[in-house]
Amino acid sequence: MTQETEETPPGVEAGAVSGAVPGPVAGAVAGAAYGMLFLLGLVLGVVGGFQHAWYLGGLPIAAIAWLAVLFALPYAMGRMMGGKLGAFVPAAGWLLISFVLATPQRAGDLAIAGNSAGYWYLYGGVVAVAAAVAVTRSTGSWLLRSYDRA
Repeated sequence: MTQETEETPPGVEAGAVSGAVPGPVAGAVAGAAYGMLFLLGLVLGVVGGFQHAWYLGGLPIAAIAWLAVLFALPYAMGRMMGGKLGAFVPAAGWLLISFVLATPQRAGDLAIAGNSAGYWYLYGGVVAVAAAVAVTRSTGSWLLRSYDRA
């Protein structure tokens, strides 16, 4: 049964337009979104872990360029998700895989070496993602917002 008033469009219940998406569906959508952000952070870490060591002369140009990406991506995701958790989740994925790639494996291999490019990428990246999380403001999730159809 629908209740039509001047404020609500025909066929829509009175409380459906102004409130957030209720129930377990909203939680499932938000959980899936945060899961995808974590996977995005993992992919960013894998690609960056293997592509950070390009030099221009003696300057590790790729590692420095990755710092901009490592700040911009978590910051943008935090803004889109409306909070610090949206920035933290891809940053956590990046941190996890980057530190795994920086530790020597059983065969002696490691992707992020202890050279200037590795230090810029790893330690500069930690500062970049921490700064992105710190400057992200919480405004409420875009996933749970409901817009009026006026």
